[in-house]
Amino acid sequence: MPSSFDYAVVRVVPRVERGEFINAGVIVFCLERRFLEARIVVDEARLRALWPHLDLDLVRRHLEAIPKIAAGDASAGPIAQLPQRDRFHWLVSPRSTIIQVSPVHTGLCEEGPESAMDELVERLLAERG
Repeated sequence: MPSSFDYAVVRVVPRVERGEFINAGVIVFCLERRFLEARIVVDEARLRALWPHLDLDLVRRHLEAIPKIAAGDASAGPIAQLPQRDRFHWLVSPRSTIIQVSPVHTGLCEEGPESAMDELVERLLAERG
């Protein structure tokens, strides 16, 4: 039986005033299956093309916190200790910083949210040749 899920795309916006961004991650939440996961893929070359002076180490550290918060990893601080639904809503809340998220979208998955995550990562984050 299909399950509904919500997802958002994590974006890096190196120069917020320009509005240009690179997709850098996906967050998927399925309440029915008690599933919350975030995956991050950083394309450093594309980020450097948008802004050569970007502090990639700092951006990477902030991006690496997202999957930890989604997983409820205690090393990610107090937000990671919130209930799963609250963690999702915190992760997808609008921001005007270098790391932003898209609006939340919904979908249906036949094979489970893990498969939906795999498909979204392939579609939205795979390297373009």
